[in-house]
Amino acid sequence: MATKVAEEQNGSSGTSSVTQQGGSSLKDSPAVERALARSKLYLLLSWSYLYPEDDEFLDYLQSGELVEDGRAALNSLKAALPTPTDKDAEEVLQGIADYFDEVENWVSSEGVNWDIQDLRDEHRRVFSNVIALDCPPYETLFGNDHVFGQSYVMGDIAGFYSAFGVQLSQDIHERLDHLSVELEFLHFLAYKESYALCHDGPEKLKTVVEAEKKFVKEHVGRWVPLFSGMLKKKAEYGFYRIIADLTSQWVAFEIGFLGVSPQPYSETDYRPANFVSPEGTSFECGAQDKGNELSLLMNEVGAQEFLDKEKPESGQSGTA
Repeated sequence: MATKVAEEQNGSSGTSSVTQQGGSSLKDSPAVERALARSKLYLLLSWSYLYPEDDEFLDYLQSGELVEDGRAALNSLKAALPTPTDKDAEEVLQGIADYFDEVENWVSSEGVNWDIQDLRDEHRRVFSNVIALDCPPYETLFGNDHVFGQSYVMGDIAGFYSAFGVQLSQDIHERLDHLSVELEFLHFLAYKESYALCHDGPEKLKTVVEAEKKFVKEHVGRWVPLFSGMLKKKAEYGFYRIIADLTSQWVAFEIGFLGVSPQPYSETDYRPANFVSPEGTSFECGAQDKGNELSLLMNEVGAQEFLDKEKPESGQSGTA
């Protein structure tokens, strides 16, 4: 599976076993198990939203490995939670387990007969091959009715990625604010948390955990609850309807687990950005598939076109 968040610094973002610096196996601890389980669940959801370029994800789904890995991570997380566990958290985790059961049932009844084109067609039905405004998997289309609001949010997301030395893989043609990318970044942070617990000490651990809290509070926790509801309505049935519910439950769990209080967007906050110039020309958010370089940020949010607008003729006065 092609990864979208590639670490520039030394180390790996994969969920391999954790060992001591001397090479011996580290004794299992609940905190490490929680971080690794959360990392895995974020990764499974991230993969689920990515456009299927090849058979790899479909094979993973049809073989039952996605459900098996999800259940294993969920069971590990449940076992590692403090006791007595909060009743609300238990109910949310049980809901997630139920949705993995639904994925398994969908695979056995329908998905097992699919080929890669069937999965691609379903992805296009739900998300379209351009930005689908009825359930766009892009954060900056939520709560930002002006292109400069989008630019600010995109820049903040880029700042998180840069701070941890990660960049978008050149194999993935998606924007920084795509849900799959944001979820994989949280997968990466949760794994970094497990590594910090074993090797880096309290200061680096605090840095990583605070980044998780802030990213969920200021980004994922704000727009994903509304997006999940929109996705459920758009998909109506099948794999992506189940994933919508699973995502909603998982984000709800993480908000409680991390102890953050995001200000979630409501339906009235969903306003795709556009800019109306004094001459009445509109600039709207551009379509995807333009590449994933940071240099495309201004074009993606429509701001570059505005800044490049023809200046007033010499001798004329104007206002900013």
